[in-house]
Amino acid sequence: MKVYNPTRIRNVVLVGHSGSGKTTLAETMLFEAGAINRRGSIEDKNTVSDYHDLEKEKGKSIFSSFMNLDWRGHKINLIDTPGTSDYIGEVVGALKVADTAIMTLNAENGVEVATDALWKYLRKYNVPSMFVVNKLDNERSDFWKAVEESKEHFGREVTVVQYPFSEGADFHAIIDVLRMTMYEFPEGGGKPDKLPIPDSEKDRAAKLHQELVEVIAENDETLMDIYFEHGELDEEQMQNGLHLSIVRGNIHPLFCACASRNMGTGRIMGFIDDVAPNPLQVNPPKDANGEDVVLNPDGKPIMFLFKTHSESHVGDLIYFKVYGGTMKAGMDLQNSRNGNMVRLGNLFLTEGHERIEISEVKTGDIGAVVKLRDSEVNDTLHEKGHDITMDEIHFPSTVIRTAVKLTKEGDEDKLGNALHQIHREDPSAVIEHSQELKQIIIHGQGEEHLNTIEHALRNRFKLDVEFFTPRIPYRETITSDVRVSYKHKKQSGGAGQYGEVHLLIEPFTEGKPMPDDIKVRKVEEHELEWGGKLVFQNCIVGGVIDNRFMPAIVKGIMEKMESGPMSGCRARDIRVSVFDGSMHSVDSNEAAFKMAARMAFRNGFLKANPQLMEPVYEVEVTVPADYMGDVLSDLGTRRGQIQGMDAEGALQKIKAHVPLEELDHYSTRLKSMTQGSATYKREFSHYASVPFDIQERVIKENLELEEA
Repeated sequence: MKVYNPTRIRNVVLVGHSGSGKTTLAETMLFEAGAINRRGSIEDKNTVSDYHDLEKEKGKSIFSSFMNLDWRGHKINLIDTPGTSDYIGEVVGALKVADTAIMTLNAENGVEVATDALWKYLRKYNVPSMFVVNKLDNERSDFWKAVEESKEHFGREVTVVQYPFSEGADFHAIIDVLRMTMYEFPEGGGKPDKLPIPDSEKDRAAKLHQELVEVIAENDETLMDIYFEHGELDEEQMQNGLHLSIVRGNIHPLFCACASRNMGTGRIMGFIDDVAPNPLQVNPPKDANGEDVVLNPDGKPIMFLFKTHSESHVGDLIYFKVYGGTMKAGMDLQNSRNGNMVRLGNLFLTEGHERIEISEVKTGDIGAVVKLRDSEVNDTLHEKGHDITMDEIHFPSTVIRTAVKLTKEGDEDKLGNALHQIHREDPSAVIEHSQELKQIIIHGQGEEHLNTIEHALRNRFKLDVEFFTPRIPYRETITSDVRVSYKHKKQSGGAGQYGEVHLLIEPFTEGKPMPDDIKVRKVEEHELEWGGKLVFQNCIVGGVIDNRFMPAIVKGIMEKMESGPMSGCRARDIRVSVFDGSMHSVDSNEAAFKMAARMAFRNGFLKANPQLMEPVYEVEVTVPADYMGDVLSDLGTRRGQIQGMDAEGALQKIKAHVPLEELDHYSTRLKSMTQGSATYKREFSHYASVPFDIQERVIKENLELEEA
């Protein structure tokens, strides 16, 4: 297999809303380049990139897929990604290593909801971008509407390079305003004839050409001077100007295609070769400290691991990008995360599910390696002594959760290993083993994402599992002060147990004064791992309780706070003062005082007007204006409190505080009521008091659980 120098490499990721034709575009590019002999199709379930059984079943991409092709001496690493928001983790990892992104638009639908969401990630990762309006043979194709929406959503930097001579069933020709040529395709697609632009289109083409020239010139002073002097730029000058403008994000060129009929893909690949940046020309990646990493083909070896895929009988196939030097099988490298030395096994390129062994992988290129010990996604491997850690892939926060359990006992270890492997391959899925809730909880990007995980557990790992609604991590606190005492006395032959404590239990607030009859000797503030505080005050005078028993008293209180007196949920934000008590010269010990404190705290807590608190999340919904009323009304039924509304381009952004209990399956409901045109994200905000009826229900459910 040929090895390419960095200047001849193009790393291209295909992104776009589901159904925009990314997989078909990739298939046609591979066919045009001679990488495959015949084109597969989604309908026939035989495309190179959608090779997983589940993808064939669903008829769409679920995983990012890696291919490569040679187009006129340039190697194009092509990454096909899912277009459904549930699989955004697959897209984010691909964007991390891409040098150019092609945003595909469905000519009928224009800018769709996922397009907007994906664009934010393109800008976040500063990836040079271009657009392709695909499916121009659709009878409802509307190219100029797609252009208008693109400019409205993504700015005037979206610049037309091509437009269709005609659309719908009659689509057969593209007018290129960079080269001022019309490409006319034979009925079956393939190589077009280059023809003069028809008279009927000359004025429009000339106007768009002039706009393109002006946009290019205004982003480069040298070209601006040439343009002012000559009133024109030649094709080479325009290509050079386009290259600089794309890298800087000043231009996002827009092309035409009908991938299913093999019309327009060759010109797109030619543009990638001629204009798109190679890995040495793009904005430099960052290390973990935010510093630029300059790619050096002659420097020390550096590789970044960005994706794991497990294959039966082979093990983990780990994808990597080289950021320095040249990688060869047998090299010993150090993992910056754990300091371990690892030896590279055989290196591969992939063409969908096919692996092609390669002797070396140079700077800027993407490859894969099997059986890389103690290594995972986001690891940096480097030469020993040349310490460097690349900035990690930052996966999006999850928006949905489910609890999982086995339908029969005996496979607990197998379930744990399966969930660990799922997270290794898909870090956007978060696995939580909650000791507090006594549940295993899977956090995902949407209902479909969770369904895919369930499918893997049942079919790949052969586990009988059940998904169900997880418990809510409520918190308990109190709303009034109370004084309470408890004497623990036990005598059963031999040494007994004796301990008595008098406690003042109060809601914790900063600066709250003490009663006049109690003097504080020592204050301990305990930051609780589940949030909030326990403030413990030693107010003992006269030595009625020895100081050596104070840690046991704190421990007894803390144990009861971890399993709250009211509902079994954790307690927080409480001040406890021990101000009196008694002890026995022989029978008092730590166990006795721990029990006395535990029982005194429990009894006092229940008398102090206890209050159940629920986790509240800050929710941000991005929605077209047409659905604003429906979304606001639905948030109201979920006890949501609107915090603000803002316009974001053509969309509206709603911010609200919503209890976690009301967010179960919210992503599914949101898609349903907005016909899939809205997205949302959420982040924990605070705890707030629950309504009385919910508090009573939770207490009842806890009693039933304890009695079961």
